[in-house]
Amino acid sequence: MAALRIQHFALIIFLLLNRSEAAEVIRDVEYARIGDQSLQLDLHIPQGRIRSPLIVWVHGGAWRSGSKSDLPIKQLFDQGYAIASVDYRLSTAARFPAQVHDLKAAIRFLRAEGSKWRLSTKKVVVAGDSAGAHLAALVGVSNGNAELEGSVGSALSSSSAVQGIISFYGAANLTTILNQSTPHGLSVRVPALDLLLGGQPEALPALAKLASPVFYVDASDPPLLLLHGDQDPQMPINQSLELQGAYQKAKAYVELVVVHGAAHGGGMFYDAERMEVVRKFLRRHF
Repeated sequence: MAALRIQHFALIIFLLLNRSEAAEVIRDVEYARIGDQSLQLDLHIPQGRIRSPLIVWVHGGAWRSGSKSDLPIKQLFDQGYAIASVDYRLSTAARFPAQVHDLKAAIRFLRAEGSKWRLSTKKVVVAGDSAGAHLAALVGVSNGNAELEGSVGSALSSSSAVQGIISFYGAANLTTILNQSTPHGLSVRVPALDLLLGGQPEALPALAKLASPVFYVDASDPPLLLLHGDQDPQMPINQSLELQGAYQKAKAYVELVVVHGAAHGGGMFYDAERMEVVRKFLRRHF
């Protein structure tokens, strides 16, 4: 009898610890098509009541790799947040601004079709890590920019505006990033920018500026949460500081959380403490 009680208690603990996985996953939802290429997203819909906002997740990978299966924020399921994890054209297949066009198309699609899955799409938060955080920030601050809106997808009458941005160790200014980078950072960033832009920022200054969130910030931009490690050898923390500074200058809401001792990514960004920071940001604004 005692052994059965122990097993029952262990099962309860296991279920509690794994609450964040308690979500229905609808995979490979096509949100747009470009030629023969299907652009897809995965919907993670928590059990029970779905809270607003819907979170659109943008994966990292130096703009040239990664996939929608890379989703480190599943802990938010236990608070009832639905997450749409989006694939977009990588830089190996298409140059900037194709990636932003795709993400804005995904947001328009979700607004137009989200009721099919009981999604709350009136308010949307875009979030991402590394290169995905750069794209998320750019999507978030560039609402109404014709060059970045694009014409991908069929839901062109829907809005691609977002109401919040969460950036995990992302880029913000491609015109300064190389001068701020460590030798290791340069070894990653130089070839990545060649693929993304078709050359280096100094040779393509207008395109580099178009791809840099810091140049779009104004007082109307949505609340922004930045998380960045102070030991990041790959993405300079100055990138987050620049975006924080642009927000402060515009008197828009911004919060920067420095993760002391953290490098580029890793479990420190998604532990209980940092996930509570994210939850508080969401509760505060939504």
